[in-house]
Amino acid sequence: MLRPRSAKPSQLWLVIVDASASTRRHGALSKAKGLLSELFEQARRQRARLAVLHATGRQAQWLWQGQKASQVLQHWLNELGAGGGTPLFDALQQAAAWQARRQHLHPAERQRVLIITDGRLRAWPALAPSACPSVLVDIESAPIRLGRARQLADELGADYHHIDELPPGRSPLAGEPVDRTVIAGKPAPTGL
Repeated sequence: MLRPRSAKPSQLWLVIVDASASTRRHGALSKAKGLLSELFEQARRQRARLAVLHATGRQAQWLWQGQKASQVLQHWLNELGAGGGTPLFDALQQAAAWQARRQHLHPAERQRVLIITDGRLRAWPALAPSACPSVLVDIESAPIRLGRARQLADELGADYHHIDELPPGRSPLAGEPVDRTVIAGKPAPTGL
């Protein structure tokens, strides 16, 4: 006898990982890897689908596109190193286009975006806000912080968290969206 699947809509967690050379400093990438390991495990437990976009070198590259979590992701994470430039804007553009196609194919799917970056960027073009709830985790760990990741989060309309302030064992995408009652002294947008 066939059992009906849960009426709960499926989830897709789109993860953009900045692994530029600057993330090697002060243990930033190491912290990010710990967060990603927890996220992959929580995605597996919650049966969320994952899409992972790796921003390093000259061009962002897809690692995973809408599949369930597997050991392949853990292997990639173990091998993840940092180097080269920061094609973060290429990653954001690729992600937005892929996400729009995916939403058209799976309209009931609940999508969330996680951007992990140290924000060490000189300048960036004007950015459109994310089409779905988004979280930016700042991994900048240098003694003198530039704070550009917060600016980037504001432009994208993303929740901002510094990695050192996240509760241990809980990914920023798992469960309910983060409470956004006040961000930077302004009321948060509704609907997240």
